[in-house]
Amino acid sequence: MVVTDGARVLLGRPPQSRLWDIPKGLAAPGETLAQAAARELEEETGLRVPPEALAPLGVHAYRPGKDLALFLWRPPAMPDPATLRCRSTVRLPGGRRIPEIAAFAVVPWEEALARVGRNLARVLTEARQSPAWPFPDPA
Repeated sequence: MVVTDGARVLLGRPPQSRLWDIPKGLAAPGETLAQAAARELEEETGLRVPPEALAPLGVHAYRPGKDLALFLWRPPAMPDPATLRCRSTVRLPGGRRIPEIAAFAVVPWEEALARVGRNLARVLTEARQSPAWPFPDPA
């Protein structure tokens, strides 16, 4: 899910990674892709958005054998990263569970593209250049 005001984008950083990411995950059985995107956003950030408020940005080749269905949400105001909380967890060896996302940031696009992995940077750049992108002149 791309949460943006056009100039800045919301990112999260997993606890054991130097790379940042956007909220994303798998659709549950019976869920539409938009419903899955809204659910994953809430689980990973605490932000709530109705699926019908999301703009589809298409399905993009992300990694070999893995495509990414992107949706865009333009909130009334960009969230304060200090207020976001991840309630989805990952299990560490030994069974201890930690939040899937350890830190949040709202950063300008150029900084965001430098923080994320190569594949995600490519997908986000493609999405920003597509006719579905609702903001003029993507950087």
